[in-house]
Amino acid sequence: MSKPKFFITDVFTSQRYGGNQLATFVDCESLSDREMQQIAKEINFSETTFITSRQPRDGGYDVRIFTPNTEVEFAGHPTLGTAHVIRNKLHLSDADEITLNLPIGRIPVTFEQVPSAAPMLWMKQAAPKFGKQLEDNTVARVLGIEPSDIDGDSPIAEVSTGFPTIVVPLKNRDALKRVQINKQQYFTLVSDAWAKLILVFCREGYESGQSLSVRVFCDYYGIPEDAATGSSNGSLAAYLAHHRLLGSSSIDVTAGQGYEMGRPSTLALRTRDTQGEIAVFVGGSVVDVADGVWSHALDLRNEKS
Repeated sequence: MSKPKFFITDVFTSQRYGGNQLATFVDCESLSDREMQQIAKEINFSETTFITSRQPRDGGYDVRIFTPNTEVEFAGHPTLGTAHVIRNKLHLSDADEITLNLPIGRIPVTFEQVPSAAPMLWMKQAAPKFGKQLEDNTVARVLGIEPSDIDGDSPIAEVSTGFPTIVVPLKNRDALKRVQINKQQYFTLVSDAWAKLILVFCREGYESGQSLSVRVFCDYYGIPEDAATGSSNGSLAAYLAHHRLLGSSSIDVTAGQGYEMGRPSTLALRTRDTQGEIAVFVGGSVVDVADGVWSHALDLRNEKS
């Protein structure tokens, strides 16, 4: 029986050891759900993906995504990183579009060649859904900042383009840097909420060419802070378009994330409004880091629960 192979990539960066780390496994058909979860916990990246067959099904590749704590229906940087592995490492397709069959549905990833730069990968996310709005004082306590740090001209709102997220507008990058999650308040807030991720943003970039600075917190999924979150940035793009905070419902902006963690990440956000329907795209680059064989994976089934 063949042993699973794995590839490590950094996503939403053009430089190794930046962006968000991803481990992608293939030849893993023999692994049980429990084994996949234990491997994801052992690796302890924000997500680990498993390509459960090298053969396409209905024109797409079956993929599962696990955080250290649980399986999730969709996540952004795992989608881009896994599509990169399918096309550029496993060479299962040379097409300019790769489709992943995820629990949430079919997600297409397009490869765009960029002169003198790494290719850009773009994923089209699910149609935006909007949940409830939250009160400033409650969210400020969760974030460990003052209510006055929140931009009161824009709402705090639940949004999803595949992974429900609480989007919080802050006045400036100083407030963004000072965010420190109060875990007790956080778990109280999200215990029965639709959205359990929190994205804070401000309209100042970390670097020239960036329009936004972002941080994302997701302790509920075993990830205190995430370095680059394609799913939540898709929700942010939908939020910006829906409220026309950049002057239009069609946007093209670049966001920085992960700087406080020492893993600078760059995410491109794009929306297109066609007759009132907002289409959301998130793009970035992927860098190869390492690959190998997971030699002890099959020993897990002999362990006690």
